[in-house]
Parts: sequence; C-alpha cells; structure tokens
Amino acid sequence: MDAAAELFVEQGYGATKLQEIADRAGVAVQTIYFVFRNKPSLLKELVDVAIAGDDEPLATMDRPWFEEVTTAPTAEAALAVLVAGARRTLERVAAINEMVHAATATDPEIRELWPDTTDPRYTVLSTAARALTEKPGARPGLSAEEAADIVYALLSPELFLVLTRDRAWPADKWERWVHDTLGPHLLA
Repeated sequence: MDAAAELFVEQGYGATKLQEIADRAGVAVQTIYFVFRNKPSLLKELVDVAIAGDDEPLATMDRPWFEEVTTAPTAEAALAVLVAGARRTLERVAAINEMVHAATATDPEIRELWPDTTDPRYTVLSTAARALTEKPGARPGLSAEEAADIVYALLSPELFLVLTRDRAWPADKWERWVHDTLGPHLLA
C-alpha cells in the first residue's frame, strides 16, 4: 500500500503500472493481484486506509477521536479535537485525494468507485459541526448548516495542500492557523 501511494501520487494513477508497485514493494506482481484483485481495488483500499489511518472496518464517525468531538463538554474542546483529527487525516489523504480526483476525471472505472452521491467528508464534518453548535461556548445564532460549510471549507484537502505543500507550512502551523481561524466563526 505504501508503494502504491507513493507511485500513484508521484506519477498519477493512470501512469503507474502494477509491476512498478510490486517492484517498489519488493513483492511479485501476482501478490498484488492475489491481495487486491486489480488496480482499481488497490486504489479503493488505499483511499479507505488513508482516510481511516488503519485497515479496521470502522467508519470515521465510529472512531474514538470523532467520538471525542461529539462528546466534548464545550464547543472549544470539540473544535480542538476536530482540527487535530482533521490534521492527522489530511496528512495521510490530501495528496491521495488530489490524485483520485484526477483519475476520476479520466477513468470511468475509477469514477464508478466513488459515485456522485453525498460527499462522505461533508457528512462527517456536518455531524461534527452540528455537535459543536449544540455545546456551551458555540457562537450564538450559528446554524449547524453554516458551521458545517465553514468547517468543510477550511478543513479541505485542497487548502491543506496549498499551505503545507505549496507554501511549505509545517502541519502544526496549519493546525494552529485553522483552529485560530475557525474560532471566531464558531465560538462565542
């Protein structure tokens, strides 16, 4: 999976051959076929593991860090946990997300892996935003929908890459900036 992630991000999904992944991983190409069946299945598994951080069959909203967001006693505490969790996720998935978007634009087989339905990232972030707006210390009058839109925009993989990759911000600087930027919009 690490070899696939590196090569897909470096070369793009379409340009990367399974044999190259096998060579970099130090395995036979047949091993990739045995474990993943084909290149699209490998990509799907790679994305799922990158989002989750492991290969456990546990949805993001069922993970302990996300439960901390929803059970935090205050909006400030929920925001801190949310931004830290988003940082860890974006460090794993932002560059892969960019590559997947490029691949879905040109490859119908890849596009079928992620049909045009509700964005799962928005579902997760809107759930977090709703929980945050119901806690003490949330900005008065802030709707869950507006909070979700603000969080969705600032915790985007695209903005993460602009600042951490293109502008060479360390991830901890990004995390502080996002937290400080979200605070006045979400907190009393």
